[in-house]
Amino acid sequence: MIATGANIRDLIKGKGLKVTDVQTILGFNTPQAIFKWMRGDAMPSIDNIVILAHILDVSIDEIIITN
Repeated sequence: MIATGANIRDLIKGKGLKVTDVQTILGFNTPQAIFKWMRGDAMPSIDNIVILAHILDVSIDEIIITN
C-alpha cells in the first residue's frame, strides 16, 4: 500500500495536479482520503481508481503497485 500511495502521489504531481484538484474531480468534501492514499494508510475504492486512471491518463495497472 505504501508503494501504491507513493505512486499515486507521483502521478498526481507529474500530471501537474494539486490534491485539491483531485478532491474536486472526485467530489470529496475534504482531501483527507487522498492524503491517506498517498501515505499508504488506505487504498482508493475501485470506482475511485478508475476515475484516477482516467484523470491521470494511465491504466489501472500503472496505479497499483503489486510487488
